[in-house]
Amino acid sequence: MSAGASRSISILGATGSVGASTLDLIRRNRDAWRVVALTANCNVAELAALAREFGAEIAVVGDESCLPDLREALAGSGIEAAGGTQALCDAAARPADLTVAAIVGCAGLAPTMAAIEQGGTIALANKEALVSAGGVMTAAVARHGATLLPVDSEHNAIFQCLHGNRIEDVARITLTASGGPLRTWNAEQLEAATPAQAIAHPNWDMGAKISVDSATMFNKGLELIEAHHLFPVELERIRIVIHPQSVIHSMVEYRDGSTLAQLGPSDMRVPIASCLAWPQRMDTPLAPLDLAALGELTFFAPDEERFPATRLAREAAQAGGAAPAVLNAANEAAVAAFLAGNIVFTRIAVVVERILERAIPPAPTSLAEVLAIDGEARARARELLEIA
Repeated sequence: MSAGASRSISILGATGSVGASTLDLIRRNRDAWRVVALTANCNVAELAALAREFGAEIAVVGDESCLPDLREALAGSGIEAAGGTQALCDAAARPADLTVAAIVGCAGLAPTMAAIEQGGTIALANKEALVSAGGVMTAAVARHGATLLPVDSEHNAIFQCLHGNRIEDVARITLTASGGPLRTWNAEQLEAATPAQAIAHPNWDMGAKISVDSATMFNKGLELIEAHHLFPVELERIRIVIHPQSVIHSMVEYRDGSTLAQLGPSDMRVPIASCLAWPQRMDTPLAPLDLAALGELTFFAPDEERFPATRLAREAAQAGGAAPAVLNAANEAAVAAFLAGNIVFTRIAVVVERILERAIPPAPTSLAEVLAIDGEARARARELLEIA
């Protein structure tokens, strides 16, 4: 980023792991950024502290019942406080040079769409935006002239490996997966896995839901669907490989036999920095890779018998229509049940598959249709969970 440059930024999901990493980088480059909006669900104390620290124009809580506490925490600061779903969308619609869309789950769909409709640049960390609403979102991006920059380490790696090359020359895209904390467990061990064990990721510091998705491999299945929307190649040209060290974040193979890979530390500040500085580069506080210390990098094919999530995701993508949205909603409901101690780990994939076996609606054409499909799929999943 050039010296003296100043850009405006909004962070939707400022108190989550992606938001915290983004703000850490901004904190180290304070003169380069002006913070417009910061949002959270209901983490009032942290949101207010961040809004004060960074001089945000507005702070928003998604849970409107938390608004009185936010107003009290921001009293005398001159920072506007707002709450509720519409307030999130209004904040996302404020003009900003870059909007980081990092609200987890379908709660992030409407605010992300509001940012897209401004025609700006969106650093997308919300998987559900493209998994559940891929056609709707990509059409909106084209219609409003917006730019999507992928924040996920895997998609950001692909984005970097594609730079300066033509999509027509791509032979294959390889998404790497750590395999999660339960990668070597047998079927009996997986049946008894606890939430604490499932969220103990060996390489990445993530929230509970995403950590469970990594353990089940649904995270990688969702990323496969996301990659299909971001990088227009056929599904059969997108593969997944297990790479436990999480050093190679993804690869692109070209028709001449060349394969380009992006390597880096297992730290989200690397792909976030790529988005913040795009199309340039910026400094980060991370130590460079020490390949000699790493010693070796290993790769394995996914085991879709023990971890059927990637198979289910590919089948949903192939089926099309609303199947990816249904898969995502059913998975969110099942993961919530697992984290609450109501089902065993292996039941997550079973629930998703059962819901996908039912009649699937046609592809949604609007955000309202996406949310309706999502709600219906969640209701069916919860009903199935209660029966089980």
